[in-house]
This record gives sequence, C-alpha cells and structure tokens, in this order.
Amino acid sequence: MASRLFRSSALVCSSVPLVTAVRLGELFLPGTIASRLYSTSSPPVPRITTHYSIHPREKDPRWEGVNMERFSDNVDVLVVGGGPAGLTTAIRLKQLAKQGGQELRVCLVEKASHLGAHILSGACIEPSALNELFPDWKERKAPLHTPITQDKFAILTKKYRIPIPILPGLPMNNHGNYIVRLGNFVRWLGEQAEDIGVEIYPGYAASEATFERGMELHARVTVFAEGCHGHLTKQLYRRLNLRDQCQPQTYAIGLKELWEVPSENWHPGRVEHTVGWPLDRNTYGGSFIYHLNEGEPLLAVGFVVGLDYENPYLNPFCEFQRFKHHPSIACTLEGGKRISYGARALNEGGIQSLPRFSFPGGLLVGCSPGLMNVPKIKGTHTAMKSGIIAADTIYAKLAVEGPNVQGVHVDEYDEALKSSWVWNELYAVRNIRPSFHSPLGLYGGIIYTGVFYWILRGKEPWTLRHKGPDHSRLRQAKDCTPIEYPRPDGRLSFDLLSSVALSGTNHEHDQPPHLTLHDDASPVQNNLALYDGPEQRFCPAGVYEFVPLESKKEMRLQINAQNCVHCKTCDIKDPSQNINWVVPESGGGPAYNGM
Repeated sequence: MASRLFRSSALVCSSVPLVTAVRLGELFLPGTIASRLYSTSSPPVPRITTHYSIHPREKDPRWEGVNMERFSDNVDVLVVGGGPAGLTTAIRLKQLAKQGGQELRVCLVEKASHLGAHILSGACIEPSALNELFPDWKERKAPLHTPITQDKFAILTKKYRIPIPILPGLPMNNHGNYIVRLGNFVRWLGEQAEDIGVEIYPGYAASEATFERGMELHARVTVFAEGCHGHLTKQLYRRLNLRDQCQPQTYAIGLKELWEVPSENWHPGRVEHTVGWPLDRNTYGGSFIYHLNEGEPLLAVGFVVGLDYENPYLNPFCEFQRFKHHPSIACTLEGGKRISYGARALNEGGIQSLPRFSFPGGLLVGCSPGLMNVPKIKGTHTAMKSGIIAADTIYAKLAVEGPNVQGVHVDEYDEALKSSWVWNELYAVRNIRPSFHSPLGLYGGIIYTGVFYWILRGKEPWTLRHKGPDHSRLRQAKDCTPIEYPRPDGRLSFDLLSSVALSGTNHEHDQPPHLTLHDDASPVQNNLALYDGPEQRFCPAGVYEFVPLESKKEMRLQINAQNCVHCKTCDIKDPSQNINWVVPESGGGPAYNGM
C-alpha cells in the first residue's frame, strides 16, 4: 500500500473507462523547484499564477529533467473524501463484504491532515441514515449528545424580533433530531471504518498538486465524496458533461463560530433560526444558534448568505459580525468568549440542479452532486443515505462483473437513488429556495413555504427555475450602493484576520499557491474596474486584496493563499469565472476542532 511518504494528488482520465485512478502525493521540494515558483513577469501585468494547471509542465522549463516515473497500486473501490458520505460508503461496502464472506479492498483518501479537520457544519443531524448504517450507534458511543428539545424561528428587523411558529411537518421542524459537532461525528465514523477494515489515508489530497512524484491508486470504482464544489467533481462535470440535463447549481456561504457563554444564557437542546436583518429582502440568507450539551455551555453561532446576491459591496463576513449586535442576539452572547471560526460553501440548487450521478468507473455521493435539503438546512442524513445506496449498488455490480473488469459503470446507482426517500424529500422542497426570487423576495419565500408547501406538501404540479449561476447575478458597482459596515468592537464582532487565526489554517509557505487564475490581468481589468473587486469582500479569510503597484498609479491583485479556509466561494462567485481553486499541498488548510 502507499507509503505515508506519499501525499496526494491527481485524477487520471486517460482511456475509457474514463475514471480508474487517483494520483497520490506530489510535493514540491523546498529549495528546488518551489523556490522558483514566485517569479513575476514584467509590467504592466504582474504574473500571479505559475501553477501547472495554467502553465502545463511539458511547456514549462522548470520541469526539465524531473523524474516522472510513478508507482501504482490497485484497490477494488477508492473513495475520495472523508466526510459523512464517503465514510458511510466505505463502511457499508465492508459491511456487505463481511456479510457475504468476500474480500473487498476499500481505500479512502482525505486531503485534511486528519479526519474532521476540514469539516464544518451547523449542525443538526436527522438520524434516519445513521439508524440504518449502525442500529446500535448509541452503544457504539456516537457523539450525538444533544437531542433537540426546542425550536425557535423569527424574522428580524433592525431593532425587533417577530416570532414565527414552526408547525409540525414544516421542513425546519427538528423533532427527533440531534445537535452535533460534525467534525467529532466524522472522526467517530472514521473509527468505525477502520475497525471494519477500511484503509484510510488522511493527508492525501486527491488531485494533481505539488511535486514529489507520487503513487497512483487504481480502482474498479472510484466514489467522489469531496463535498460542495469539489475540485475533481467540477472537472468531471466538464469532461463528461454530467450537467447537460440540469439547471445551474446555486450556492451559499456559511460562516460559523463556537462560543462559550454564561450558563444563564445556555439552553441545551434549543435550536434558533432567523431570517431578515441585516440582509435586505432580496438577499437570501439567515442565522442559526444551536445550544450544545457537551459538558460546558457552548453555542454554535452561524450565518448563511446565498451567493446569488447582487450587490458587489456585500460582505458576508461583515454581515455575520453585524448580525450579532441585534438586541435579541447580543443578550445571548454578552459575557461570552468566541473560541473557533470557520466558513464553507453550501449547495442550494436542490433537485433541479442535480447532475447525472454515475459514469464509467465512478459515481458521486453526498454534497458532491448537491444532495442538501436547503429548507431543512441539513445534508448529513441525505449524504449518508446516498453512501449506503452507492455501496449497495457497487457491491452488487462488482459481484456480477467479476474481478477482472475494470472501470465498472454502476448505472444502477442513479435509479436506486431516485427511488429512495432522499429523492422524495428533495422533490417535496424543490420550489422553496427558488421562490425567494419572486418580487417579494424574502417574504415571497416565506409565504410560498407556508401556503403551497403546507397545503400541497410539495406536490404542486410545477417546478420553479433558478435565475442562473451565482456569478452571473452580480451587478456592476456603478449600479449599486456601497455598504458601510460598523467597526468590530472586539466583544461581539471581530476583525477578519483574528477570526482566521481561530480556524487553525496553515499552508506550507514554499508551495505554489492553490488559488489560480486563468488570466492574471482579469482581476484588475474586469473585476476591479466593473465590480470594485468583489473578491476582497466575498472571501471569508482575507485571501484577496488589491494593492498598488510600485508606481502607485495602478493596482494589482495580491493572493494570500496562506489564509485560505477551503470554502471555495471565490471559485463560485468570481464574476469573470477566472479563479480556479485547486487542492494545495496535502494536509494544508483549516484545522477545525469539532466544527
């Protein structure tokens, strides 16, 4: 098996069957190639991107004389991504193999340094899929310590809070669910996977990255469980045209903090959601506050902003900080201490935006295709169920095809997924998110949910369409009003860099920046000129900033890749679609502790 010396990298898409291998482990060696990666061209356009994905190795003199020999290994099933969907797939496969008395080699690679390090979610878990995977999960000591005891929902105005009842049957009713720290849950799943014989390799980013020539893992089936807007998944969409029969995906950015609060402000099991202020009625989003019961008074506090917003001056991070000053929120956080921060993108397109799930040699599970239930603000249960279905269909297909057939096409997976409760659940809520694009905005969405969903239970004979990809919704700066955000007070609201410091983010400084540009001139000539540089506001980690050139008469884009928390918002919202997020060196990125 692959030595721990090998770190991860790239997908091999050579001959049909198309997806049969993942490359592992290429690390730039300090003092050799890496030392020459930051050279810039002469003005007027500074050279920003030198990554191999933009400047191919065969045309780049830096790679002359480098040994390209590569070793390989073979497995039956390779899972890319160690989140709930990927781990569930791997566990279920080994369960089936054990029940059938079969030998099945299942390998899982994860780009984070350890399982759960890059996982961030609210999170409330609906345990339906977990019950199916491990009926005895309580005896196995799964970290679901906080059953939900109270649901609260409200619309905020600048000064007031308007309570809205959560009726039984509405998507946001959390009866029977649990508040969890998803990173801890993922680590527990990893322990169960290792106990049953899954080979797990954390710190192996599955994409062609940096350079010390690594291994290739060849598999009969590769399961892509990368999460929202995965680096390999977006390549598969383009190469295999998997999105030719669906609407564009639409996204949100979720920002989250963990707080220790005074015990009198802590109500274990309480779930609170709000919509409205500080966002205007035409911007989709809202907040959550989850009261954890883990031995100390902890709150998970978060804010979600739909990335189809129009005003380039909007700053999701600053909206989050401003939200915490609302009178009904500040009273809960006063006297508390913020201990963690992070951000990630979320799939919000729903069933209208789902691609084809299988192709020769591989398939997609979880948030890679976008199986999140947006009105519920939940995706873990649907992700895990997709993993169970994927494992069932893979195991059955491998038994039929025999051991010598490579690049197996498990097309039964698509139909099995569409016949499951996952599909029924997503179909029922398909119109709730796009209903916010009505002239009434926020209020139109609430009315639609309360009237049509409540009366028809998702069986209305129409399906609403999204308005196009998120980046196309951004208006030019000349047509928008700048937003003045208050300065952080250091008690409830905080500056960006001190927030990023709480995420544990780190990247090796001598690696090529993994935030690449197709055109180094576009940020200034297009984004700054037309949109006033929105990347310096939509990034929740201070990665992008415009700074003066030496002449101080022109500007250039500076990329602080060290700060990147891997949310991928830049890849999604860039109006020129010029930013291409690729995986960094293995193990780089945030180090979330139970987020």
